[in-house]
Amino acid sequence: MTSAQRPLPGRSRTGSQSSCPHPQAGAITGHLLKTIRERIPLTQRRLAELLGVDITTVQGWESGRRPLPSVSFTQFQAVRRQLLRCGADARLVPLLEVASQADAVIAHTLALSSQRRPVEHPLAQWVYTRTAAHMIVWALTDIPPAALPPAPPRTSSRRGPAPKSPLLPTAERQAFFSHLRRCAEEADRLGESGALLRRQAVYLCSYDRAADTHAWLAHMRRPMKLSFSSTSEWSEARSLATSLARYGERDVLRAFIDHGTSDDSAEVANLNYWAYWLGLDRCPRADDSFMAAASSQCWDAGGLLRALATRLSPGLACIELNVHTVWAMLAAHPRLTAADPRLSADLANRVGVLLDDGGTSSRARRELEQLHYGLRMA
Repeated sequence: MTSAQRPLPGRSRTGSQSSCPHPQAGAITGHLLKTIRERIPLTQRRLAELLGVDITTVQGWESGRRPLPSVSFTQFQAVRRQLLRCGADARLVPLLEVASQADAVIAHTLALSSQRRPVEHPLAQWVYTRTAAHMIVWALTDIPPAALPPAPPRTSSRRGPAPKSPLLPTAERQAFFSHLRRCAEEADRLGESGALLRRQAVYLCSYDRAADTHAWLAHMRRPMKLSFSSTSEWSEARSLATSLARYGERDVLRAFIDHGTSDDSAEVANLNYWAYWLGLDRCPRADDSFMAAASSQCWDAGGLLRALATRLSPGLACIELNVHTVWAMLAAHPRLTAADPRLSADLANRVGVLLDDGGTSSRARRELEQLHYGLRMA
């Protein structure tokens, strides 16, 4: 969560969290807190002593019964600072903020009622990054987010049948996806004002393992326009195309690459999307309109290319979009590889593997061949 999104000290951190005392309102944050504490390592009792709280408070935070995101901003920051002073992994502590965002989405969705308007949903408030979205997915699929570093070898194993992830019970997951589908459908009827909620809700629903998920995603698909005319429509088409690609529907993604990246405005939007999604653009975004503005590029091109290079791996569902994005990136910034020989060598190796692997569209192969030639020349 960025500074622009933080509540005032001493106030409840978000309205949805404080007003929805759902059993799962702090499951992700609590599990992450327990992970950080155990990796230090630190006992619950010792952490409670350092924070000046009762051990049952720490136990409640970690179990999610007493949601950590519902404490005051001041106390939340005190927990973070104390963990750092005790030697916590500095990569993990900032994720507590992200986990609280994820818990807010889950708690709000599970507590949905007919009295709540779709525009009040957290997914309608700002654009989520990959780390935030995958933090939510962690509680829905048991797949840890890529931002979560692996446990060090010295980490001791837990005693007893302790949960290894914040995975929600089956009934809770089913209710979450059912409610979120309804949100997406209601947002669809709101037009432009519901665009962000619809896009982000549809993306999360694509992780539903129900038998009818693929059919529902196809039902939510809109006809793709051949030109870049609306950022919200473009970003929605991109998000849905990548979601369907995970179900083996590659033609939709290929159509998006052909038509949704056919001019300079669309290419700029695609790079801005990637930079924000991967966390290189740290500016908070209230909607998707920032993607279309070249002036909004507050990210490092070299950093983005290094991040994109890791996406050039055979077997990824969206590999053809990843290839096109790297191709467009180097077309826009041809000197990047010359400035970083190690990155150039890594890209050349990855491109060579993809060329040998095959299985991509003719367009993707042409772009790979051009990348291969350009990297050799560099």
